[in-house]
Formats: sequence, structure tokens, C-alpha cells
Amino acid sequence: MIKVDIQSKFFGATPVLGPIRFDVPQSQTVALVGPSGIGKSTLLRIVSGVDTDFKGSVTRPDNQAVVFQEPTLLPWRSTLENLCIFHPELSKDRALDMLERVGLGGMAALFPGQLSLGQQRRLSLARAFIGTPEMLIMDEPFVSLDPKTAQTMLTLTQELIAETRPATLFVTHDSQEADVLADHVLRLQAGPQGAVLV
Repeated sequence: MIKVDIQSKFFGATPVLGPIRFDVPQSQTVALVGPSGIGKSTLLRIVSGVDTDFKGSVTRPDNQAVVFQEPTLLPWRSTLENLCIFHPELSKDRALDMLERVGLGGMAALFPGQLSLGQQRRLSLARAFIGTPEMLIMDEPFVSLDPKTAQTMLTLTQELIAETRPATLFVTHDSQEADVLADHVLRLQAGPQGAVLV
């Protein structure tokens, strides 16, 4: 389970997040929506543990995975190496099976620069799920994809979440994504002391 109890978050003297409290139970998916620049990505960084400069507390499982807006792949590593680098215990057969599952069969030896954006996103998704995370954070994982590719990725993500059953928190601007993936939707809006949930 993810338990979030943020009292405040500032950038310098500027309040970014006001009091925010919510839980994401295991096997549940929560979509985080709101206008651009409101603080959604900042909230994700706090929840994932990347940003620790805030007042409050976050409880999270140790086994977590994060899918960023831009694929954070190692350009000097092959597709297979990018998948396995954080999981040295992973068998090659399981890694190849996962690549096949996400539509990257036969591409194990290619480097990220040889992949399309959609293929890079597939690899990022595979890397997130290969470790069977208890907690999954996704920051607009389907942004900038053409509609057909985005729909394919959405369906694939739905299947992988159903199989792995992590506590999932993701940011989206797309109501269809929220409708398909989320059990609950949280909305951020501006408040006098920073963004708050409504």
C-alpha cells in the first residue's frame, strides 16, 4: 500500500503542494489529473522517493518501478541489457519472453536509438513490470504517441497491471486512460498554500 500525508512542498518561497492525503491500496490503480503545471509530476517524485524535500511522510513498498514521460533508457546498452540491468537475477529466457510480450520480439540486440518512440516506451514498460513491482508510478506514459500506438500501449499496460497487481499511481491528461486503468481518480487544483486534492 502507498500512504501519502504531505503537509507542504515549496520551491524556494513558492508553495507548490498544500496538504495532500490519500492511500493507494495494493492492487488498486489511482489516476492523478489536473491542469498542466499544477504539481502532478512533483507529487509523483515525492511518492516515488526521488524528491525528499517536503514536509510530511510517505509510506511505500520497497519493490517499486517508475515509468517516466520520456523513456529513461541507457543508449549504450542493448534492448536486452536495458531490460536486465536492474535485475541481474533475471534469466535470459524470461527477459526474451517479456520482450516478446511487449512487441519487441527479435529486437534484443538493438540499441534504444534504433527504436521508435513507441518501441522505447514498450521497453520502459517491460522494464517496469519485469521485477513484479508492488508499487508502480507512471507519469503520462502514453504522451506523444500516435492514437493507434497509444491504444495498444494502454491495453498492454492494463493487462500487465491486472497480472502483477501493484499499487499504481499515474498522471494523465486523457480521460480515456483514466477510465480504462483507474479504480479511482484524484484531481489536483490550485489552493492558497499550493495544489490540493478536490
